[in-house]
Amino acid sequence: MTYPAGIAILASVTPEQSGILTPEALVFIAELARKFEPVRLSLLERRILRQAELDAGKLPDFLPETAFVRNGDWTIASVPAELLDRRVEITGPAERKMLINGLNAGAKVYMADLEDSMTPTWPNVLEAQINLRDAVARTIVHINPDGKTYRLNEKTAVLFVRPRGWHMVEKHMSVDGAPVSASLFDFGLYCFHNAKNLRSRGSAPYFYLPKMESHLEARLWNDVFVHAQERLGIPRGTVKATALIETLPAAFEMDEFLYELREHSAGLNCGRWDYIFSCIKKFGRSPGFILADRSLVTMTSPFMRAYSLLSIKTCHRRNAHAMGGMAAQIPIKSDPAANEIALAKVRADKEREAGDGHDGTWVAHPGLVPVAMDVFDRLMPAANQLNRQREDVQTTADDLLKFEPKGPITAAGLHFNIEVAISYLGAWLAGTGCVPIHHLMEDAATAEISRSQVWQWVHSPHGVLDDGRRVTLEMVRAMIPGALATITAGVSEKRFIPGNYEQAALVFEQLIAREPIAEFLTNYCYEVME
Repeated sequence: MTYPAGIAILASVTPEQSGILTPEALVFIAELARKFEPVRLSLLERRILRQAELDAGKLPDFLPETAFVRNGDWTIASVPAELLDRRVEITGPAERKMLINGLNAGAKVYMADLEDSMTPTWPNVLEAQINLRDAVARTIVHINPDGKTYRLNEKTAVLFVRPRGWHMVEKHMSVDGAPVSASLFDFGLYCFHNAKNLRSRGSAPYFYLPKMESHLEARLWNDVFVHAQERLGIPRGTVKATALIETLPAAFEMDEFLYELREHSAGLNCGRWDYIFSCIKKFGRSPGFILADRSLVTMTSPFMRAYSLLSIKTCHRRNAHAMGGMAAQIPIKSDPAANEIALAKVRADKEREAGDGHDGTWVAHPGLVPVAMDVFDRLMPAANQLNRQREDVQTTADDLLKFEPKGPITAAGLHFNIEVAISYLGAWLAGTGCVPIHHLMEDAATAEISRSQVWQWVHSPHGVLDDGRRVTLEMVRAMIPGALATITAGVSEKRFIPGNYEQAALVFEQLIAREPIAEFLTNYCYEVME
């Protein structure tokens, strides 16, 4: 294929993929890159500077320069009618069969995830865009090898798309010699091919925005939306986006996120797993910081509870939806007793969210949609809870930084983290970004908790097991073969999917040994992935 000036595609393109990578679409992406790439790079530099401040002992706080935003009397623009009731949302990849099943699952929203649930191989990235285009056109069909056919129901969930974060690039496309932002690539292709078709069907392009660390990053997204709408000839404010509050700095700028996106805002979401990862990563080098085993850090932990309640109060004051977090459990068909225990945990989690005032929640499996729906139908009879202002919530910076529980750290918890991280990395390196492990749906966010926690235990003087042993790199190295043997046996018993597990073990060891901590395992692996 011949591409417009300054644009290069550094991979093979099939005839089917060329229907997505049209010259017009690539010019649209190139315009976005040329206009916004300098700002993106400057904001990534700003992240490094803010981390240096944390490492030097400066604690995060609410920004004095944006006090006028927090104290101001303003609300976001109204949202379309189809976004008023979002009580249960299901998330998953844009893989063809999963996309159809997700849209048919009975949830209010399906978030097609191009980020944490997708290994960004070139075929995966383009297949996702093809599937999304076909889903919007309602022509999407999947036929199993056994002949079973999957099609969309007449009534489906509303479609949201989560592009990759500002920290990622799409190395298979360059503009003027530089790789294009993965965020702009994912957003650009989807919006270019689907915005007008969505509008003709009474909907619009809706997005989830991941991994932002500053309201200036939200401002950049808003500028991208304004430019794209003008360029595509659709009314300003058509695009709507929910910002994920899944980094520690973002928790101090919730009002500011809504303000920057206010004509395009569809609220905030508590991205709980990435948030825990972010706290570990941001404070992993700080004296005194330590967290207990991953399984003990829950939404009732003080810092997590504070951030969840603050999101509700902030959103409802601005007439915006406050979406709850992910239930990662998946049904356990082989063990009814264990299945009921898992479902009871989901119910309790969703009852807490609905009781606190969240306007909806996330699940990772179609089998959990009825469970979550029953809870929100029972506790939230109206379309949402925007009228619950939660003026009783008075969250301080200290509340957001109350990192507990600090223990115990156990040998079992260490082994669990090692096994989960290698299991996920092995699947990711083989091309699968969303993996069932130990009856939980693991994606990059949950794997990041395991990876970063092991790193922090190794590099912190507080990384001591409850039996008195210090967690060391040598201890982790000694445990890796056992974890690898468990995974290998699990593959033969079909408890784990096939993957590049030997390579994953090497990558995991590298990630734990390196200083400073690698910002994202996905970026680290993407550099060596073909």
